[in-house]
Amino acid sequence: MNFRQCIDVLEAGEGLKVEFKRKVSTPEKIAKEMIAFANTAGGVILIGIDDDRSIVGVESEKGEMEFIEQAATWHCSPPIEHEVRIFSNRGLDILCVEIPESTCKPHFLVGADDSEQKSYVRIGEKSVQASREMIKVMTLHSGKTGPVRIIVGEAEKRLFEYLEHRERITVREYAELINISERRASRLLVRLVRARALAIHTAEKSDYFTVIQNPL
Repeated sequence: MNFRQCIDVLEAGEGLKVEFKRKVSTPEKIAKEMIAFANTAGGVILIGIDDDRSIVGVESEKGEMEFIEQAATWHCSPPIEHEVRIFSNRGLDILCVEIPESTCKPHFLVGADDSEQKSYVRIGEKSVQASREMIKVMTLHSGKTGPVRIIVGEAEKRLFEYLEHRERITVREYAELINISERRASRLLVRLVRARALAIHTAEKSDYFTVIQNPL
């Protein structure tokens, strides 16, 4: 990314592939954003930018870059590929951190509390914690699991009948529909995603599933 492209990104504002930060407060916090971009569609983090898009600059490029490197190497598992560029505008320095979409999904946050592995994805302007189902789907799309064949039984028939009228369903709704545990409902839905019969969609409150109209 060159300076002109950086300014274009700044003028367009935050979104699915763009995040603004005044500064890197801690390696863990910037690692969360890097993970979300790597797990989704890639993106750019501009550091030295306020929420209103005004350029405030960074106090220490070296300090910020050290935090970014620590985040990518020590707080992301597996480590995340990235590229950092420094641009100057009217005496104020901006750090541009480019993160490509990863081929090693899912990435997890490595923090002080390792009791739970947390992963993140991007929804609009926000980075949110990935659901258990989304983590499983990212794993299969990275080629870490083989293809799957399904047999359409009563549970699957009732699901597709439901989706003909409602268009979308959550794990909880499916569990209630066929009177099974949410854990089993999750496994069945993910299995259908693996078979490319369903698509999973990330939402802030709960992921949901829809039928793929023209599966390959």
